[in-house]
Amino acid sequence: MDSKITSIPPLSYHKKQRGSQAYKTGLAAESNAARYFQEHGFIILAQRRRTPCGEIDLIVANKNYLIAVEVKQRTTLTDARYALSPRQGQRLLRSFHFLIETQPQWHRPNIRFDVIIVDAAGTLRHIEDALRLY
Repeated sequence: MDSKITSIPPLSYHKKQRGSQAYKTGLAAESNAARYFQEHGFIILAQRRRTPCGEIDLIVANKNYLIAVEVKQRTTLTDARYALSPRQGQRLLRSFHFLIETQPQWHRPNIRFDVIIVDAAGTLRHIEDALRLY
């Protein structure tokens, strides 16, 4: 009886593969969120904007609003809705405050932080002023 030995990639390989896939689906969800805001009359000021406090997925604006947007993509909308922890919410708010202070050309009469949740099928839900809860 011949037995063939096959090489099994180490667990770290599978983890990297999952991480790469999650990164790609996250980028796609962010692109869909950007398109959603553009269709609603907003301009995209920044995508994946890094600050010393952290990264914000999108900064969008119209003549009345400056909105920071966090995009959460998970298998279900329920999972996505609860993917933002209070600690992450606080970090995102610090990042947004940093941008408001350092980008005076972005100022608008109203500011808020919204969350876009996306499920595996690409269904998108917009939660306005979501971080006020934090």
